[in-house]
Amino acid sequence: MLDLGEIRDKIDGIDRQLVDLFEERMQLCTDVAKYKIETGKKVLDTDREKAKIEAVSKMVKDPENVHAIDDLFSQIMANSRKMQYRLLEETTQTLREPYEAIDEIDKKNCRVVYQGVPGAYSYIAMRRFFGKDVNNFAVPTWRDAMEAVKNGEADYAVLPIENTTAGCVADVYDLIQEYDNYIIAETFVKVEHALLGLEGTDIDKVTTVYSHPQGFMQCEKFLSRHKDWQQISQANTAGSAKKVLEENDKTHVAIASEEAAEVYNLSVLAKKINDLDNNTTRFVIVTNTRKFVKNAKKMSIVFETANEPGTLYNLLSHIIYNGLNMNKIESRPIEGRPWEYRFFIDFEGNIDDPAVMNALRGIQEEAKAIKLLGNY
Repeated sequence: MLDLGEIRDKIDGIDRQLVDLFEERMQLCTDVAKYKIETGKKVLDTDREKAKIEAVSKMVKDPENVHAIDDLFSQIMANSRKMQYRLLEETTQTLREPYEAIDEIDKKNCRVVYQGVPGAYSYIAMRRFFGKDVNNFAVPTWRDAMEAVKNGEADYAVLPIENTTAGCVADVYDLIQEYDNYIIAETFVKVEHALLGLEGTDIDKVTTVYSHPQGFMQCEKFLSRHKDWQQISQANTAGSAKKVLEENDKTHVAIASEEAAEVYNLSVLAKKINDLDNNTTRFVIVTNTRKFVKNAKKMSIVFETANEPGTLYNLLSHIIYNGLNMNKIESRPIEGRPWEYRFFIDFEGNIDDPAVMNALRGIQEEAKAIKLLGNY
């Protein structure tokens, strides 16, 4: 029986052989890639790969190793495909679509749309990103905002896409996939709720409080000290402030932002009443032209995959293989196709980076559908 040192030496020797054989195999695959480039054949040949897996499985002597061998050769062929995609991108056969690279967003000479009413958090995000003097208008729904950008009525729309406590804004994800508008920037607004009322309001005499359901949820601890107040939900927090102004009743108050108090000339009765101090909403800025800021550092894409074992892993592996850092994945059901999903992915990178294009090339070749949502 070999001692541990001898066993390790044998393993090291086998590993050297495996590396040599792998490199030899990859060189042959490079020749295959050149042939496919010349003939226009697709890189992924599922029938060939399936036949190869079946063939090597039959070579296995110990049945316990069959699954491991299948997995090993699946990974070897996946790495071969990734190398071939890189070669395709390095030739003239790139899949990159034309786009306009800009130095920065012109925040002065533009028109911006947001959903809601003045004082809403979308309104706050718009003013903080574009400036208080930007030409802007409001619409009732997020779809209306996307339509305004699509039709050229606005140059940009400001849309909330996720919150650190409430999670993703699912409807906005669906709209970004549906429309041919592109994310060109993002901005973050810390949610800091305040209690607003008419000038001279006495908190001890309050009977009713208005807010969005999320506003009530996010201020639960504060409201627990006022259990006698009737909580009445509104479409948004800023609309709650507007309702207090219109009713002109000092027993009615609203939970909204301090900016809403400024817009509707209300008094701030209590500041920072939300339970969590790290509650932040992420907003995206979308436009209807395929343009990106030159120093953009984040990619957003959405793709569809077959409902088969390993397909999502294989698609995500293109991001990992190219050394890119993925920082978000979100799934959304596909309408009319039960138990099938789209996957929204954010990862670090710029569209001019070869590693990014290699990853996108691999995903595009192997996914059922893919769409670039923005580089920002």
